Formats: sequence, structure tokens, C-alpha cells
Amino acid sequence: MEVTISTLDQGEAGTIELSPAVFGQPVRADILQQVVRWQQAKRRQGTHKSKTRGEIKATTRKMYKQKGTGRARHGAATTTQFRGGGKSFGPVPRDHAHSLPKKVRKLGLKVALSSKLAEGKLVVLDQASLDGPKTKPLAAAVGKWGWKTALVIDGDALDRNFTLAARNLVGLQLLPIAGANVFDILRRDVLVLTTAAVRGLEERLA
Repeated sequence: MEVTISTLDQGEAGTIELSPAVFGQPVRADILQQVVRWQQAKRRQGTHKSKTRGEIKATTRKMYKQKGTGRARHGAATTTQFRGGGKSFGPVPRDHAHSLPKKVRKLGLKVALSSKLAEGKLVVLDQASLDGPKTKPLAAAVGKWGWKTALVIDGDALDRNFTLAARNLVGLQLLPIAGANVFDILRRDVLVLTTAAVRGLEERLA
């Protein structure tokens, strides 16, 4: 499948042939869901914690006498039904990550790339670079393209001027090819790949 290569100012810089094995996969929501869930689980800190009854620092003195008050029998104030007491079966620090086969992860990235191409929201740039670290010309170019949110994936390294210029633009995210992932591709409206990124992804996923 042949796609036009564009420049940042919407000019044409030739065409590029995309591999059907990478960009021609049928869209499978189940695969995307599995990979996104796996990614999000890995990102969870898992530092949530509540104190149990044994961890509450309070006096162990009996609250009031056992009989004669007409009230329920109680001992220490650290029990769960009292304010300031411990929590039964509360959250504890743990790792939320789970395993996912490499083939499924690889297929998920292919499906995400293919879905953007099928929706007409895949743009191939000749290069993502600027002459200087100025936000104004980049903002003007993004405005002409009409990108509200976009993910730009470049080759092994990002252009420093382009990176500095993009830092002030809301909704524009930059990633090197090593950071390409399903979640960030799906959460942005437009996917922008440089020719170096296309070749790198095809080599990585083919």
C-alpha cells in the first residue's frame, strides 16, 4: 500500500510503500484491549495502603466496663467500627503487572498502526526537525494540519529543536521509535510517523 510522504509545511516529498504485514492488519478491539490493559497495569504504582487494626497506635485500655452500661461490649478502640480504627482487608502495596505473550504485544502494535491507517489518521513526514527551537513556526504548522492531538514518532533519536519547540504545545506528544506503544497511539487522534519511524517499525514488527 502506497502512502504520500508529506513535509511539515504540507508539501509533498514523494511516496512510500507500507508493509501490509504491519499496516494492513484487521482491526481487533479485543487485542487492543488486552495490550492497553497490560500497559496500564504495569504503570500502576501499587503503593495504596490502609492500616489494619494491628498497625493503629492507640491505647489498649478497655473503653468502658463490660456490664451495666446497656451498650455493646467493646475492648480496644482500634477496632474497625470506630473512627480512627483499623480497616479490615484494606489495600496493601502490591505489583499489579501481569504477563502477556510477546506475540500478542507485537500484534497489538500492528493492529494499532493499521487502525490509524484505516481511519485515515496516519500521516507520514519526511522528517520531524526544525531549524531552531521556536514554538511559533511549529504551532503554525500544526494549526494548518488541523491536529488537535497528535503523536509524532521519529527514528532512534528525536531532533532537539523539534523537541524543545513541541514542549509548549498542548496535545502534541513526541516519542522515539523505541517508545512506540499501543496506548499512546490510541489516545491521540492523529499518528504522525517519519520515514525513519516507518522503516524502523517495519523492521521491528515484520
